[in-house]
Amino acid sequence: MKRKERIKNLLDNQLNDFTMKIVDNSYKHIGHFNFNGKDETHIEIHLKKKFDHKIDRLKVHKKINETLKLEFENGLHSLEVKIK
Repeated sequence: MKRKERIKNLLDNQLNDFTMKIVDNSYKHIGHFNFNGKDETHIEIHLKKKFDHKIDRLKVHKKINETLKLEFENGLHSLEVKIK
C-alpha cells in the first residue's frame, strides 16, 4: 500500500469530523540531495470540517502527528496540514 493510502486509512479513523484530501508534493523536491520525487515523502493534508463547530487546531495537529509517528520513522519527511 502506498503512503498516501496508509495515511488516509489511519486518519479516517481518527478525524471523522472532517473530509480529507491528501496530496503528494514529493515531485516538487526532485533533485534536492539526489531525491527522485517518487517516494511519497512530502505530504499535504487538507481537512474540511463536516459540521459547524469550533475545533482546537493544535489538538488536531498533535493527533495527526501522533497517528503518523511510524510514517515519519519510515521515510515521511514533510507534512503540511491545512484546516478549513
